[in-house]
Amino acid sequence: MRTKYGCFSVIIFNSPTSKLGEAVKLSFILTQSIRDEYLIKSLIEYLGCGNTSLDSRGTIDFKVTNFSSIRDTILPFFNEYPLQGNKNLDFSDFSEVVTLMENKSHLIKEGLDKIKIIHNRMNTNRKQ
Repeated sequence: MRTKYGCFSVIIFNSPTSKLGEAVKLSFILTQSIRDEYLIKSLIEYLGCGNTSLDSRGTIDFKVTNFSSIRDTILPFFNEYPLQGNKNLDFSDFSEVVTLMENKSHLIKEGLDKIKIIHNRMNTNRKQ
C-alpha cells in the first residue's frame, strides 16, 4: 500500500507570549512512501524551501512551516497548478488565513476568531 497524503494545516495553540493567549502556525505537509524519498527530498531544491523527515510508518514528510515560504512559494505554486475537489477548498481556506496573518489580523480577537472559524471547516472537518 502506498501512502500519499497532503495537508494545508492551520494550528491554533496556547501561547503565554501572545496578548490573546493563543497563536497561529501554518504548515503545508506532503507525505509519501519512503520509496519516494528521492522525489520528496528534491522538492526542497525545486521549491527552495521546506524540510523532510522520516516517520516510523515507513513514510517521508515534506513540510513547509516558514510563513514567508508559504506565502511566497507554496501559495503561488498552487495558484498556478490548482488542486481539485475538497483539497482545493482547503487550499482556499488556507490562503485566506495567510492573508489574515499577513495583515496581522491574527493578533486581534476578531481576526483570531475568524481564523478559528476557517480552521474548524478545513480538512477532516469539511462537511462536503
